[in-house]
Amino acid sequence: MTATRPIAGPAAVPHPAGRLRTENATIGYDRTVVCRDLTVSVPPRSFTAIIGPNGCGKSTLLRALARVLRPSSGQILLDDRPIGSYRTKEVARTIGLLPQSSIAPDGIRVADLVARGRAPHQSLVQQWRPEDEAAVADALAATRLNEIAGKLVSELSGGQRQRAWVAMLLAQQTSIMLLDEPTTFLDIAHQYELLQLLRNLRRDGKTVVTVLHDLNQAARYADHLIVMDDGRIDTAGSPTEVLTTEMVERVFGLRALIVPDPATGTPTVVPLDPEAAAPNAEG
Repeated sequence: MTATRPIAGPAAVPHPAGRLRTENATIGYDRTVVCRDLTVSVPPRSFTAIIGPNGCGKSTLLRALARVLRPSSGQILLDDRPIGSYRTKEVARTIGLLPQSSIAPDGIRVADLVARGRAPHQSLVQQWRPEDEAAVADALAATRLNEIAGKLVSELSGGQRQRAWVAMLLAQQTSIMLLDEPTTFLDIAHQYELLQLLRNLRRDGKTVVTVLHDLNQAARYADHLIVMDDGRIDTAGSPTEVLTTEMVERVFGLRALIVPDPATGTPTVVPLDPEAAAPNAEG
């Protein structure tokens, strides 16, 4: 039998205990329960991707981590304190959220939308400062929006609009960033550009949590995966630990091979063609 070389993962160093975690949290909308008994930790200074089938509760978990949703039982903890015990501005200076869909006010320009990310850092006695100007400029540069900063958001393509929302989140300068399907509307080149940016932010010390659908993008860029299925945590760990043929078939109902990415060595999911002959395990 041909030996299979180990599949590398982005993270080799174990993470310390998470700053953001859930303990036996049951979460839903009104009287509809979506997630039950969630106990999971987001490692600090990690790029964590939440993956799972449609409707399994990924976005619900992310919204609870952002304190948009309150659990009906259990709790969400930020730095070992219930997240509900913090003042709103304290949370907004620590955790930034980019939801799936956002609506910009009529007539707002890109630079003005990005500047709204500075709101948590301002008060009645402390208005716009040079630090705010620098944060907006850095966010526009990071998302390559400088040339269209004066355009109306309503005039942008879907991909440009998505990048503008990401820029607003960057301008908020929080240590924890939560993004729900941030690659939506982006073409393939901008998807990888954004994921590279998020990975670099993790390397700079931020904690990044995203909901992603593409398993191979999650494995390449994230160093920690949380797998959800039917409103529960199926498993969590590094891409090498989590992405197995058994998990992909169990959670996604997909028979596949897991092979090393030829460029990065990270795990890659290769679906099997049901009409093709089974692969020769002997090589």
